[in-house]
Amino acid sequence: MAERLPPLTALRAFEAASRHLSFAKAADELHVTPAALSFQIKSLEAHLGAEVFRRLNRAIELTDIGRALTPGCQQGFQILSSTWANAHRMLDTRTLTVTAGPSFTAKWLAPRLYEFAKTHPDIELRFSASLRIMDFDRDDVDVAIRFGYGPDKGLFSRTLVHEWVTPVMTPALAQAYPTPASLLRAPLIFDRSMDFLSRSCDWSAWFQEYGLSYENGHGPIFNQADHAIDAALTGAGAILGRRSLIAGDVADGRLIAPYN
Repeated sequence: MAERLPPLTALRAFEAASRHLSFAKAADELHVTPAALSFQIKSLEAHLGAEVFRRLNRAIELTDIGRALTPGCQQGFQILSSTWANAHRMLDTRTLTVTAGPSFTAKWLAPRLYEFAKTHPDIELRFSASLRIMDFDRDDVDVAIRFGYGPDKGLFSRTLVHEWVTPVMTPALAQAYPTPASLLRAPLIFDRSMDFLSRSCDWSAWFQEYGLSYENGHGPIFNQADHAIDAALTGAGAILGRRSLIAGDVADGRLIAPYN
C-alpha cells in the first residue's frame, strides 16, 4: 500500500463528500461538476487501494475505511483553513476587527469610535456585535471584548472596565423610592443578559447585600441590557444597570443611581 499522500484535490473532494454524504452537494461547495468530484474520489480510492464510499441507488454512505479516514481528514482541512486565514490576517495591517456584545457596542464602544478614528485614520475599524465565544484561530476577529469575571485561561487579556451594578431609575421614580427597602415595592425590570455569570448578579443578590429578603417578582424581562435601559428611560421601572452601560444616561441626568 502506498504511504505517499494522494493529491490534495482528491482529499478535499473526499472531505466535502464525507460531510455532505452527497457528491452533488460536495461538488457544488467546491465549484466543480459532480463528474469531476467523482473522478477525484475514484483517484483517492485507487491511491488507497480501497473504496471509501458505497454507491447506493440515490445516495452514498461511508465504508469502514471511509469512516476511519473522515475525522483526521476533516480536522486537517480545518487546521489548514485557519492557518491560511491567520496568515492573511497578519498581512492585513490596516484593518482592526473588534467583537463586543450588542449592548456594550451601542452604549460604550460606539460613542468612543470618533476619537479613535480621528487619531488613527490609517486603520479601518470593523465591528461585530455578538456574545458568541470566539475562536481566534477560526473567526476573523482581532480583539474580543467580553463581560464576565475572567480571566480566560490560555488567552492574553487585560481589564478594560471594572464593572459593577447598581439600581438606576428616572428621577421621578428615585423620589418615590428613596431607600433600598422602599425599592421592594417598586416596579422592577429584569435584565437576563447577566444570567450566565457564575456568581449571581441579579435583584435577589443586590437586596441580599442590604440585608433585605426579596422573592423574584413580576416585571418586564429583557435579554439585551440596552433594551432594559431603554425601558427604564421611559419610567417603566428600575433596572440593575452595569456601570459601563448606564454612565452616559446617569451623567446626563436621565437616570438616577440613588443608593450610591
